[in-house]
Amino acid sequence: MSTIDISVVICVYTEDRWEDILAAVSSVRAQSRPALETLLVVDHNQTLLDRLSKEYKETRQVRVLANAGPRGLSAGRNTGIAASRGEVIAFLDDDAVAERDWLHHFAEAYTDPRVMAVGGRTFPIWASGRRPAWFPEEFDWVVGCTYKGLPPGRVQVRNVLGGNASFRRSAFDVAGGFATGIGRDGDKRPLGCEETELCIRLTRAQPDAILLIDDRAVIHHRVPEVREHFAYFRTRTYAEGLSKALVARSVGADKGLESERRYTTRVLPAGVARGLRDALLARPGGAGRAGAIVAGVVTAAGGYVLGSVRARRGGATFSVVEIAESPGREGAAA
Repeated sequence: MSTIDISVVICVYTEDRWEDILAAVSSVRAQSRPALETLLVVDHNQTLLDRLSKEYKETRQVRVLANAGPRGLSAGRNTGIAASRGEVIAFLDDDAVAERDWLHHFAEAYTDPRVMAVGGRTFPIWASGRRPAWFPEEFDWVVGCTYKGLPPGRVQVRNVLGGNASFRRSAFDVAGGFATGIGRDGDKRPLGCEETELCIRLTRAQPDAILLIDDRAVIHHRVPEVREHFAYFRTRTYAEGLSKALVARSVGADKGLESERRYTTRVLPAGVARGLRDALLARPGGAGRAGAIVAGVVTAAGGYVLGSVRARRGGATFSVVEIAESPGREGAAA
């Protein structure tokens, strides 16, 4: 069994997810392979910080701390990295629960010293109880979940997906932390791609680094009712296009859009064909799924074009953060 210590970072920002946060922490504490610690990083919400500090004041394995950087998910993750003590840092969304062997499968992969990041598989928990008939599995990334088109098993990938991911600590020494100004910021426009940009930066800095997805490392992610509607779908795909433009500006279009080319030329056309076939066979939602795929491509492309124009004009910026060791890491293992 691997002796690698794993710290788990959960970034939180709103009391509206109180029960989800408690469930996420409970799922980490129930792991078959115990975490070294769980860090709850609160994003500029003093009321939530005080409430969580009180909730876990008697629990040594759970630490509550404030985001030490600007508002947003990237800075929260960087705060957790700096304060953590594990050789590996895993990230779990605040509205997700991990299956019992989640950390076991992560740890197993890190027995190879070349492995610098490992992600897992994320299943949606739909608020309505089932997937909307029109919602294509190829676009499950819209709701933070594993999408149709990713290869099965334990496979090498360009980037892991941030809500269910882990990194070796030395990855941040090599590449720096998550870039601020590119990812989520509370309830503002749902940007993303901060983990994509970091992973590409990492493999550029360390070309022999291996990044994996192991679909046995499973979490279940809650999808609120508002995200089951086409309006959110359209907003999120547009925001993804904006984010991809920032990534392409940082690392170049060749690397920044490498996986997306295969996705748009192979995975999505096959999805449209399945949707149209289902429509011809009078199966529910077939035409809707085909239409949603086309609409998703168009809105993402529109976001990318606008984001590229803004980037060229200097209107969209982000910065890479170097991870400095914090006082919370005193006594950490070498």
